[in-house]
Amino acid sequence: MPTPHISAPESAFAPDILLPGDPRRATRIADVFLDDAQLVTEVRGILGYTGTYQGRPISVMATGMGMPSATIYATELIRHYGVKRLVRVGTAGGFHPDLQLGDVIAASAAHTDSAMTAHRLPGVHYSHAPAFSLLRAAADHADAAGTPLRVGPVLTSDAFYHPDPTLVPRLMEYGTLAVEMEAAGLYAVAAAEGVEALMIATISDHVVRSEELDSEQREKTFEAMVSIALGALAR
Repeated sequence: MPTPHISAPESAFAPDILLPGDPRRATRIADVFLDDAQLVTEVRGILGYTGTYQGRPISVMATGMGMPSATIYATELIRHYGVKRLVRVGTAGGFHPDLQLGDVIAASAAHTDSAMTAHRLPGVHYSHAPAFSLLRAAADHADAAGTPLRVGPVLTSDAFYHPDPTLVPRLMEYGTLAVEMEAAGLYAVAAAEGVEALMIATISDHVVRSEELDSEQREKTFEAMVSIALGALAR
């Protein structure tokens, strides 16, 4: 049944879903990767599609930017539409010196400067982690396909323009690969709701080296990330 943010019938979504932030990226994924994709929701310009991939039903829906938006959509998809496995496919800003523009990473953990999870478990510093089954499947698929995949922790930040210039070098000392804005929220929702989640991202810019992909390059490099995500869901 429709929710405040998703206008779709109860059976509109597959149990497995990809979650980009950008609605145009959702459309692109549906067009490039899915067979017989149908638009199932477009409330507030947040587009969602369901089709098939290698004969299996798969959905893709945008979430907007940041944890508040992503967790709203993830919660409603799980509670009202029976979604069981959620893979975020987005972009991240690289920290690690070995990362290059266009590299694909999978978040084995998500630190955060947000208080969202603190409200869930007062007094506990919750460890945001993905479903190991999905992380392992993504790594196995990447290995089999010969696609490099870097696995490690990320920072999920509430601030796109962070005011503390000392934070990045301190995070690098602890092996943090990159920064993005959704993984910790998605991991917390999945854990609370008893489903599986994973964040896979393409390095669209490098924070330390001040490098970035332009919009055309971003479109050309996202396919490796989506292929890994779909491969993980197919296992």
